Amino acid sequence: MDFETLFAKTPATLDDIRRRVAYALERHPLCRNVQFDVVRMPRAAGGGRNWTINWQTVAPNALWEASDIVADIQDAYELVAAA
Repeated sequence: MDFETLFAKTPATLDDIRRRVAYALERHPLCRNVQFDVVRMPRAAGGGRNWTINWQTVAPNALWEASDIVADIQDAYELVAAA
């Protein structure tokens, strides 16, 4: 089995990622009022993440859960240019 293919990130636009993060946060009871923006980042030399979240509003008791949710999405999706 090709491990690069197995662990490859799914390409997504900025709007796709924004929707996925919003939906995932809305599903968690502590994270329903979290406000955020997706920010495009330059790709790191080692091929690191090319997007991150700018938290605008997040309750202290929701910060860890929200961060974990976003980290899971970052592991799965790579930002691509809109067509």
